[in-house]
Order: sequence, then structure tokens, then C-alpha cells
Amino acid sequence: MEPRLSRLPGLPPASPACGLYVHVPFCLRKCRYCDFYSLAPPHPVSDYLEGVSAEIALAGKAGLSCDTVYLGGGTPSLLPAAAVAGILERLHGAFRIDTGAEVTLEANPGTVAGGQLASFRAAGVNRLNLGVQSLREEKLRFLGRIHGPAEAVRAFAAARAAGFERVGIDLIYGLPGESAGEWLSDLEAALALGPDHLSCYLLTIAPGTPLGRDLAAGRLQAVAEETAAELFLLTAARLAAGGFVHYEISNFARDLGGAGGPAVSRHNLKYWTGAPYLGFGPGAHSFLPPRRFWNLPDLGRWLAALRSGKPPAAGGEELDRGQRVLEALFLGLRTAWGVDLAGLREGLGWDLLAERAGAVAEFAGRGLLRVEGGRLFPTARGMLVAERLAVELS
Repeated sequence: MEPRLSRLPGLPPASPACGLYVHVPFCLRKCRYCDFYSLAPPHPVSDYLEGVSAEIALAGKAGLSCDTVYLGGGTPSLLPAAAVAGILERLHGAFRIDTGAEVTLEANPGTVAGGQLASFRAAGVNRLNLGVQSLREEKLRFLGRIHGPAEAVRAFAAARAAGFERVGIDLIYGLPGESAGEWLSDLEAALALGPDHLSCYLLTIAPGTPLGRDLAAGRLQAVAEETAAELFLLTAARLAAGGFVHYEISNFARDLGGAGGPAVSRHNLKYWTGAPYLGFGPGAHSFLPPRRFWNLPDLGRWLAALRSGKPPAAGGEELDRGQRVLEALFLGLRTAWGVDLAGLREGLGWDLLAERAGAVAEFAGRGLLRVEGGRLFPTARGMLVAERLAVELS
């Protein structure tokens, strides 16, 4: 039976504040599936910090108000706590950051110890996201992770001991040959740790990565679409039974009850609700509606641009009305909050129910969508094909 998406207590916070993302492009070793910009050792940390400081100073001239900060990568936990503290201090000096801002750091379980985590907490980080990916040894080896299951368990316990009240875990499923039972066993092991948030990602095999080359050479076969859908629905059902709110296609937040509500990632909500965000570091992306722009994905060229006093942008685009409609549909249909039909009509001049009545009826009849309370909601199966639905409805 298909799980019904959770009814959430209200809509995502409609904050006009900007989110800040800092890309830390350092890894001890690149994972076999990763296509993000990152660098293996030796790491030019001082050059990187010089560039981040310069980029923050350039962007800070806009004087934006912000309420989330996210240090991602790469492996931000490779930075010394003093460097993280310095980055946060520069952000606070350049932007108006709310006193209750969510400040998240991504950490690899193979690169953290209790004392280091306590130092990150003291520096101002209040939410930790652990890139566990799996608690099965053979699966971690296949993915090319540097840690084992025992290290992941120790890292989670150390995060709690360091005072982090919000700890999330990333997991990957849908590996070639992975059975439903194996995945559910992995998920149960993660749940036993007691995380506040789970990001469960279907393995994506990107061209140019080691797994992508294996796929192209026929050395492995990607999971079938039907199997992926089955694993997705099993995940949604198990986590709903465990008290988690399925608020975005890959993201689940523990329902804290009362005024606390679900422990959603406030920063990631900005990506899914079309809110503004600024990215710093090589390869980072930014969105100041309706303009999107992105940095040079090369530390040397990024730093050279900043040393010459120029923004290190590699490119950008201003979204036209059609692109904004498509994006609003695609992002909304990835979330349990769905699409605000009045917002589409009044903000972008697109009356979806009038223009695409037939398509809406067809998709609703197929169990992919429902219209309720002035919003267009995806079902769990609808989330799986959000991009396809968005194209058909735009």
C-alpha cells in the first residue's frame, strides 16, 4: 500500500531572509559516485580561507538579512574548528544574521572526533549532518567511503556528547543488486542511532565518475526504475511509521511534537521554496530571484578572480516567466507542501487549473496528484516523477 504523505503543521516558513552556503572543496579521497567539485590532499587551506574572506566581503556590500548558514562540500569537517569559527565570524560581520539562525556543518564520520565536534559547536555550529551513507561494510567499500560502520556509530554518539541537539544522517540506497531487505536493514540500523533528520538518496551514477565509467563499460548495471520506486515507497512507509515527516522527496524530519514541529532543514527549504541564497567557494551556486549564478569550479581560477577584485562567477542566467513557472512546479512537487496555485496565478500569471485542467485531472486519476485547499499536492508516487509532471503542467 502506498504511504500517504504526512500532513504538515502549516506551510514552510515564508522568510524573506537569505540563506548562506559555503562550499568547502576538500576531501581525503573522492567517493566513487561523487561529481561535486572537490580536491584531494594536500589542501591549500590558507588560500581557500583567503578567497572565502574576499568573496564574503564582496557580497556583504548588499547588506542582506540571513537566517541560515550551511557549510557543505566536500568535507567541511576537515577544516580546523578555528577556520570554521573564522568563516562564521566573517559572515556575521558582512550580513545581518538572525540570532536564532540555523548553522549547519556537514561532517564525514571518518574525519571527526569528540573534541573536534565540541569545538565546532563552540564556534557557533548548531546542526550537524553526518555523511554516513550506509552502516554496512561492503556497501561503504562499494561507494568508496573512508569510514566503516563503527566509525559512523562513534561519530553520532560524539555529536550528541558535544551538545548537538539536531543531528542528521545521509544514506544512499538503490545500489546494483541491493535487495529491499538489505536496504531496510541498513535503514533500521540508522534509525537505532536516534537521528533527528534522514536524507535518503537513490544512488545516482553520474558520467565521468568511477561508477559512471563502470556503468558505461558494462561492469555494473543501474537499478531498474521499478525497483527504485519500490525502495522509495518502502522507505517512506517505514519512516512514517517511525515518526518522521516526509517533507521532500529525499528528506525526512523527526516530528518533535508540540511547538517544535518536524526537525526540517531550514536551509534546504530555501532551495525547494524558491527563496534567495548566496553561495561562497569554488563551484558554489547562488539564487537572488530571478537571477541564478554560479562560481568557477576551480580553486585556482576562483582565487585569482577574487585577488583581482572581481566576482568569481563562471556564468549566470535570469529566469524568464516560463522558467519560473516550470521551476515553481518542479520544486513544489518535490515537497509535501505542494504548489500554491494562487501564488502561481498572482505572482507569475499562470492559472494552472484553467490552463492545464485536463492534465491535472489525468494525473490525479493516476494517483500522482491531488488538489486540496488551493494547493496542488504530489502523492508519494507523484514525487518520484516530479520533473515529468512539472514539464507536462507548465
